[in-house]
Amino acid sequence: MKVIVLGAGVIGTTSAYFLAKQGHDVTVLDRQESVAMETSHANAGCLSYGFSSPWASPGLPLNLLKWFLTGRSPLVINPNISIETIKFLYRMYKNCNSKSYEINKSRMLRLANYSRQALLEIESDFDIQYEQRRQGSLQLFWDTKEIEKAKRDISILEKFNIHYELLDTEGCVEAEPGLKYVKNKLSGGLRFNNDFTGNCYLFSNEIYKKCIEMGVNFEFNTEIKSIKINNNKISSVLTSEGEFKADCYSVSLGSYSTKILSQVGIKTPIYPVKGYSITLPVLTDQDAPQSTIMDEKNKIAITRLGDRIRVAGMAHLTDFDKNLRTKSLESLKSGLDLVFPKSYEPSENLNYWTGFRPSTPDGTPIIGPTPYSNLYLNTGHGTLGWTMSSGSGKLLADIVSGNQPEISIEGIDMNRYSFSNKTRKNYG
Repeated sequence: MKVIVLGAGVIGTTSAYFLAKQGHDVTVLDRQESVAMETSHANAGCLSYGFSSPWASPGLPLNLLKWFLTGRSPLVINPNISIETIKFLYRMYKNCNSKSYEINKSRMLRLANYSRQALLEIESDFDIQYEQRRQGSLQLFWDTKEIEKAKRDISILEKFNIHYELLDTEGCVEAEPGLKYVKNKLSGGLRFNNDFTGNCYLFSNEIYKKCIEMGVNFEFNTEIKSIKINNNKISSVLTSEGEFKADCYSVSLGSYSTKILSQVGIKTPIYPVKGYSITLPVLTDQDAPQSTIMDEKNKIAITRLGDRIRVAGMAHLTDFDKNLRTKSLESLKSGLDLVFPKSYEPSENLNYWTGFRPSTPDGTPIIGPTPYSNLYLNTGHGTLGWTMSSGSGKLLADIVSGNQPEISIEGIDMNRYSFSNKTRKNYG
């Protein structure tokens, strides 16, 4: 079967890989000159299988107030707030309760856990190198209240067999020696033993090379204009380079998915939450992070990628404004200085990046069929596109192929949104 994948980020590229592996004739369309040139390009680098959680939580409204009062908020809202931003904030607020949080986190962990297995499958398929490390991840706690808050997640973690350790301060320093300079400020941490780290950009390019070997066709510098419909089916995709036709189509356009889908009457509440990252050279190995450290209080992640450190985070609600916000970059730098003050080499040649995370109000991506019999979605992964990419690609391939998915798709497809058209059910 001929399949067209719209989008060549890490989600679209892994989708193409698993589709080709199942024997399909795959073409990938993207407006950029290569794979992973937008949101996948310089993300945090953490494969946070155990840490997968929605932003919408019972404590978020109070935290927002505290952040604004202290003047150091990881969430920034453009003063010229748009209707779409208001809708996203309202829908996210509706998920800020214990019941919704548990449901959403469970869905995310289900997919994240599956994605870890799918990544290991890729690694067994061929030799792939992407600066990967398998040294777990560590969520830091700065006070005992954060520890008590984290304990409510433990029952959910145990339900999905997520391996974790609740560490005291000394345990945190043993796991990450570079924390020795701030151990007097720490109260403890939650370590996820099976989390990985890796360079998403390198991974995507390695998958791209393998896809080429498998016969996948990539059409770069090809801007997608619209989707044509005929008899309740997608008949073709119109692009800047002409018309492309296939038997099936899959949308993995990240934050831009909403625009193209709205043209055919599909409503998806995906909002472009702008994030930032800084990549810096390591000064000394023993003072630098060994894996990924999550500072949940300040909403930043610090990851070791080869001989570099990447600090990423912030949530800037400003629609599609691509400008680098100086204050956000300064906040990331301050966050790194707070946790690893002697970890990086002073340099003027720092790599700054910003990108749009395709975020849903409940944190869960949208994967599966649509009201159109040959159109599928694999989008809306928010901050966890890298984490969930392999599992999402394999899940999408199974659904397109008509195979029984290896995990339940309940709550992961677009049916969970009451304002969306109900999809057909052609999977188990």
